[in-house]
Amino acid sequence: FQKKEINNTGDTFSCVFLWPHPAANISDSRERFSGGKEQTMLGILIALISGALMSIQGVFNTQVTKTSGIWVANAFVQFTALLVCIAGWLITDRSSFASLLKVEPKYMLLGGAIGAFITYTVIKGMEMLGPAKAVMLIVVAQLLVAYVIELMGWFGVEKQPLEFRKIIGMAAAIAGIIIFKWK
Repeated sequence: FQKKEINNTGDTFSCVFLWPHPAANISDSRERFSGGKEQTMLGILIALISGALMSIQGVFNTQVTKTSGIWVANAFVQFTALLVCIAGWLITDRSSFASLLKVEPKYMLLGGAIGAFITYTVIKGMEMLGPAKAVMLIVVAQLLVAYVIELMGWFGVEKQPLEFRKIIGMAAAIAGIIIFKWK
């Protein structure tokens, strides 16, 4: 990771951003920050914020589809996300978009297209199940798929050994869904 600082000379704004170094890969970044308690706590906080924002976004998006079509709402979500990303790029990064041509393998560039289907499925899931049930199933699916990706070492992720405690954790999450749905 490389540290980028943005400081306004009027002393009204000072912020430090951490961005992945262009030459870094996923396993590289894990090794660089493993063991750092501050980094781990920051990662936990960011993950919790992400989960909360995903839930709120899903509710908002589902409400928008009540007055528009699902694909119109989805397009609006993706367009506003593009605007936020461009603003963030203008403020903090300014790296060349041409660097995307160097991404290998090329299928890694499908994240945005996958994002459109994520938005669609979150909206439909929340519409059909309600926010709490949908999010629980979404989180369990994320855990399961993420763990399989780590076990298999897919997509450039460092391969991890099978751990019984993680299987127990997954079973507990699934049991939590069953208990939550129990009437």
